[in-house]
Amino acid sequence: MMTNILLVARREFRQIAAMKSFWLTLLLVPIALALGPLLGKALNDDESTRIIVIDRAGGSALTAIEDRFALDEDRYALRSLSRYVRRHSLENADPAAPWTQHDRWYTDADIAAFRSAGGIDAAMAKIDRVKAQDTPAYDKPTPSYAFAEAPAALAAAEGEQLQEQVDTLLDADKDKGAAEAADIVVLVGENYPADPTVRLWSNEQPPSSFVTALQDVLTGDLRQRLLTDRGFSAGDAQALQSAVPAIAVTTPPPGGGAREAMLVRSIVPLAIAYILMMSLMLSGSWMLQGSIEERSNKLLESLLACIRPEELMYGKLLGALAVGLSMITVWVGCAAIAAFATHGAIADMIRPALAPLTSPGVILAMIYFFIAGYLAISILFVAIGAMADSMSEAQGYLMPILLGILLPITFLMQAIVAGKDGLMVQVLTWVPIWTPFAVLARLGIGIETWELVGAAILLAVFIAVEVVFLGRLFRASLLAQGQKPGFKQIIDRFRSAPG
Repeated sequence: MMTNILLVARREFRQIAAMKSFWLTLLLVPIALALGPLLGKALNDDESTRIIVIDRAGGSALTAIEDRFALDEDRYALRSLSRYVRRHSLENADPAAPWTQHDRWYTDADIAAFRSAGGIDAAMAKIDRVKAQDTPAYDKPTPSYAFAEAPAALAAAEGEQLQEQVDTLLDADKDKGAAEAADIVVLVGENYPADPTVRLWSNEQPPSSFVTALQDVLTGDLRQRLLTDRGFSAGDAQALQSAVPAIAVTTPPPGGGAREAMLVRSIVPLAIAYILMMSLMLSGSWMLQGSIEERSNKLLESLLACIRPEELMYGKLLGALAVGLSMITVWVGCAAIAAFATHGAIADMIRPALAPLTSPGVILAMIYFFIAGYLAISILFVAIGAMADSMSEAQGYLMPILLGILLPITFLMQAIVAGKDGLMVQVLTWVPIWTPFAVLARLGIGIETWELVGAAILLAVFIAVEVVFLGRLFRASLLAQGQKPGFKQIIDRFRSAPG
């Protein structure tokens, strides 16, 4: 009996493996991992927004604006460098440097010290002397904004001529090397601050961060002028303006926050659940196609002359399971290679995501629920293939079953990603047809041991019941070829005992 089952399984696997769609699906994840970094770089908009400021009120406003945005850029760069140092434990490069201090919101004094020490270039020179060879390189952030000098014609233009000059700058294509091009133009009038109106033109909706920062700068400049007009010295006015609290900030290390860590740990379990869902959809179609071809080519009669219907069913299930396991083996292997043989953002994300695989219990749970889930759903496909005489008839049975399985799973995964473990997730855990997906998805956020064991036992019992009743349906349908069954006939086939 086992010899016949293995022969059918091998034939089923070879039949599916011969399909082009199988190989395209198998190569989908490796191609995505290979193209991901390239597409990410191509789609990443790393070009600075070009700003032109026309200051007709004496130049102090322009200086204040440029200083403020330069300060913000350096603060962001310092924070980004600090996160990089903390992620890779590089504090010994310079323990006294601001970028090795992780418990603060960087003040203007910190940024001044950072600048005086040589900025990012000097910091990276120190880091390069202590970091390991396999440490990913630090990607220096591109400044969000770049200030350009206003053309002479624009600086003196008025009225319609000013509008024409601005439109020309905003319409120029800087990607094609236009020397005079701008994304945003700001005009500070000659009567400023008596007339505090500041005009702004943009080639699209201006970023709220830019407008907010610009307003803060000009508000500070106006207050500075008001304070000096009231008799305060310039130094006292500046001291009043720059008085700010020192904020001590405590944050978890990269990937160490409760929410972030939960999402990272959930990547592999959710991926396994998603792979189970996708591979079942694909293999279901492949299995049905193979069964229909067997009938149309009159191969089924020859098979039944040599083996029993139960052996044929078990062989088909084993072959389908081999297909699913081969797909997940290739995909997980490619992910592991991408994690440990490459560098960059994708590798940094995949490495901690593979941490759950260091637990034998989690590995065994993933393997069990993947195999059990594959068998539980594949039995349905095998039964459909036995009843249908054409692909259109098979699709008529298949689509309602797939929709009934997949729609709740979609909501389940959304709930898990949102960190929710509510009533719907609990219910799906104990409904056998959805149990493997729910348990796999919950492995990342945590599931009680008694729930894991109980769900495993429930799923095993469900598969045993499926084998009994759907096995009867499979056998009776094979022996009643050419007879399209109605609902009553299907129920009768469930009840029929093997002869």
